[in-house]
Amino acid sequence: METFFSFLERRVDDSSSLLCIGLDPHIPDLKEPTAASALDFCLNLIKQTAPYAAAFKPNAAFFEVFGAEGWVVLKQVIEAIHEESSRLGSMIPIILDAKRGDIASTANAYAQSAFENLGVNCITLNPYLGHDSVEPFIGNPEKGVFLLCKTSNAGSMDLQNVLVLPTGSDSPMPLYNYVAHLAQKWNVNNNIGIVVGATHPQIMSMIRASVPDMWILSPGVGAQGGELESALKSGLRKDGKGILLPVSRGISRAENPGRAAAELRDQIINIQRSLHQN
Repeated sequence: METFFSFLERRVDDSSSLLCIGLDPHIPDLKEPTAASALDFCLNLIKQTAPYAAAFKPNAAFFEVFGAEGWVVLKQVIEAIHEESSRLGSMIPIILDAKRGDIASTANAYAQSAFENLGVNCITLNPYLGHDSVEPFIGNPEKGVFLLCKTSNAGSMDLQNVLVLPTGSDSPMPLYNYVAHLAQKWNVNNNIGIVVGATHPQIMSMIRASVPDMWILSPGVGAQGGELESALKSGLRKDGKGILLPVSRGISRAENPGRAAAELRDQIINIQRSLHQN
């Protein structure tokens, strides 16, 4: 049976890549502050970087800022990724970075919007409301989610590092570790991963030890200060996979985004080989 992560791993193998291309059309980076300019920005990135992308990650906020027209553009961007995938002969997963988090009919509506209307393969979720807020997104094994676990921002310490005492246990653990354990417990369809920032390599090592098989989406490399080698050393599984590294500005603001993506992909491969040899 096809699951989201078996789909992702096939693309990882096809592209020899763990690089996730962030599609974040920041208004200052556009030729004009319009939805049409955001579309041109994304289409250029997709065309240049698709051969090196294990996945694409459009950030909903940078499209929603343009109102209804931005939503139309987001749909067009997703369709362009599908078209480029077909041209390459290898389907590229699309992760909608929306960080949704709600319950009941609202969660169902968010899931329908992402998976049926927009046609993405995966979405980021805030698991703070518990399992019933995640359930509407994971019923179809072919659709995936990444749950916020330990985010890359400095303020993540305000809540995510708090010690909690799980029911039936007498050993407290950080909230981020508890979220990782819950994600593993809920991952019966092989379609749940976790978000762990590359800015926290020591914490990522702890989380990886707790959930050795789960996929990690690890933002923060580059503009936020995360280091590529540290992230890979902390987050790779024993099979050399298991971590996706989203990069946005480090590629989109490069003089040649395609070359920047190729170089990053190759750096990742070289680090993987080095770590495996050691």
